[in-house]
Amino acid sequence: MTAAESRADRPPTFGILFADRSRAALWGMARHLREPQLSVGLIIVLAYAIVAMSAPWWVPYNPLKENLAVSLHPPSWSHLFGTDELGRDLFSRVMFGTRTSIPAALVVILVGAGLGTALGALAGFIGGALDEIILRLTDMILAFPVLVLTIAVGAAFGPSVIHGVMALIAVWWPQYVRVCRSLVLEHKNRDYVAASIAAGRREYIVLFRVILPNVIPAIGAMAAIDVGRAILLFSILGFVGVGARPPTPEWGSMVAEGATVFDQWWVATFPALAILILVFAFNLIGDALRDAMDPWAAGRS
Repeated sequence: MTAAESRADRPPTFGILFADRSRAALWGMARHLREPQLSVGLIIVLAYAIVAMSAPWWVPYNPLKENLAVSLHPPSWSHLFGTDELGRDLFSRVMFGTRTSIPAALVVILVGAGLGTALGALAGFIGGALDEIILRLTDMILAFPVLVLTIAVGAAFGPSVIHGVMALIAVWWPQYVRVCRSLVLEHKNRDYVAASIAAGRREYIVLFRVILPNVIPAIGAMAAIDVGRAILLFSILGFVGVGARPPTPEWGSMVAEGATVFDQWWVATFPALAILILVFAFNLIGDALRDAMDPWAAGRS
């Protein structure tokens, strides 16, 4: 019997099973990358990212400079989005707002999702007393409405961009604990994990190199959608006065300023549109990634 025939007669090993699952997931992702939904979302996010990185070099006005002589001027060729109560150019301020809201949301997602995923993985895989402690702490935080708890934590820290980010991180990680724990428990009892344990792999290797690679795609899709939610909540913190401190150009605080001069519609409309479009783009990306990483969808293709 040749070596090739011998290998063909063997039952599928962990490596073969994992490779098959990976190829199916990659094929599903490649198929969904061609869909307009994902393309539109990526183009919008890329445009915002370019604006955030290049705004200081091309915006027409200093976003912090006041000019009371042109206070509350409507949109025109000289001020595309009009001006606010202090005569500051709203177009420049909205463009600079990308440099505040997007990095803040990304930090919230990276830290919150990373912490929640790590705790959820440990709780689901180890179980026992550690699982109970993590779950009870998670339940305690999830018992409060996210928005109310975020505002309370932000108010306790005081208004600033950093404090707003800290307030969001403090309430963001529990949802990832729940999701990651349930996914780890689901994968923990599957055949390829049992095969890996039977092969003599250590527990921490099984968790980090066998289970988590199958969990991370779902967490990533969830995080992509949550970037939009984080931007929205960060803007709400600015709106209620516990986020970015004026005169920092931040979309939520700009909408709050527009609420005080409601007849001048442009003051609140343009920063609100900036929030709406970006949140919509991240929702498109998150939905597309969720469909691409769904093993059932990949298997039907």
